[in-house]
Amino acid sequence: MKSKSVLFALFASILLSVSCEKKPEAKYVFLFIGDGMGASQVAVTESYLSYCEGKLGGEQLTFTKFPVLGMCTTYSANSLITDSAASGTAIATGYKTNNGFLGMDPQGLPVNSVAKILKDDYGYQVGIFSSVPLNHATPAAFYAHVKSRGNYYTITTQIPDSGFDFIGGSGFLEFKDPKNSDMNSEKYLEEHGYEVVFGQSEFENARGDKLVMVANPNQEHREKVANYDDEDDKLVTLSQMMEDCLNTFDDDKPFFIMCEGGEIDWTSHANKTMSTIEAILKMDDAVKVAYDFYLKHPKQTLIIVTADHQTGGISLGSDENGSSVDWPEIEKQWKSAGEQDNFSSVKTRDEFNRSNGIGWTTTHHNGDHVPIYAVGVGAEKFSGRMDNTQIISKILPL
Repeated sequence: MKSKSVLFALFASILLSVSCEKKPEAKYVFLFIGDGMGASQVAVTESYLSYCEGKLGGEQLTFTKFPVLGMCTTYSANSLITDSAASGTAIATGYKTNNGFLGMDPQGLPVNSVAKILKDDYGYQVGIFSSVPLNHATPAAFYAHVKSRGNYYTITTQIPDSGFDFIGGSGFLEFKDPKNSDMNSEKYLEEHGYEVVFGQSEFENARGDKLVMVANPNQEHREKVANYDDEDDKLVTLSQMMEDCLNTFDDDKPFFIMCEGGEIDWTSHANKTMSTIEAILKMDDAVKVAYDFYLKHPKQTLIIVTADHQTGGISLGSDENGSSVDWPEIEKQWKSAGEQDNFSSVKTRDEFNRSNGIGWTTTHHNGDHVPIYAVGVGAEKFSGRMDNTQIISKILPL
């Protein structure tokens, strides 16, 4: 009897060692999250591209050419309509949680993200960045553990605990420590092992092993979040940040990158049609950088593009308008004055959109399923319907 127990224990230990040695299928993983980007936002963007090309069914976005397409449910633990904190946590950790929670389950217990697991257990390099503040909900879901997404400074102070190699965004929300006037985000991060760089020029002169990159190169405005609506060509774009992130990594080591198109949500909340299209195109530019990398390493790379939820309930065309969208008029208005200051009210913007064939049903989130696109190693796992909590299990080894 004793010998059988010894043999069983030995067999179990062998199985455990084998399972621990199993590695993720993809050596290089890119996860793109278009915040608020439902299937309808994608359709509207491609309709505009077709108009620019002068034909129906014209140019596609890079990621809609991927061979695998699925759909994700997005509800949170306590609501049909999720927020970005709960949905970001679901995607990052595989746990449903309450709206407002980041990196915690509904009971308030911390849960690790796919990025943290890949780094600690498998030695992956990690980059997390966004077109919105780096301590906003979606990027923070990959490194923070708080019960309120609004605790921005606390979220920032948790970056060093992650050990991630590259963190980037348009700036910091709550730059200064609310409890200590002598401390701020930049100072705290630098005291805890990170080099904070503002803009492309500082990045190119950086020497630190771990970087926090702020898109705005103007250090005089370090407390201000960069606004891409200002058309400042000196701001670091998502595609440039993707290239910068890749350039910080060691060539042959595995990596995980999460890139968020956060502006898509902000412009959709405001029902800004052309600004939403522009935000999606900017994220697609970053996808192109990843896709170029994939073409060089097709047997080792996985690219996933999805959304955390849908925002705005946008629709494309209407029988009321003869089933057409007046893109020339929409584009003319956008170029002449800019959507951010050309309407006296939300009602006026809504009337303009509807009269030209674009409908928005809300200025908030909704409960729609969202698309998920994939290409590369293991991409077939992302076909069909799934919940957003299942994404992590398709990246990590079983």
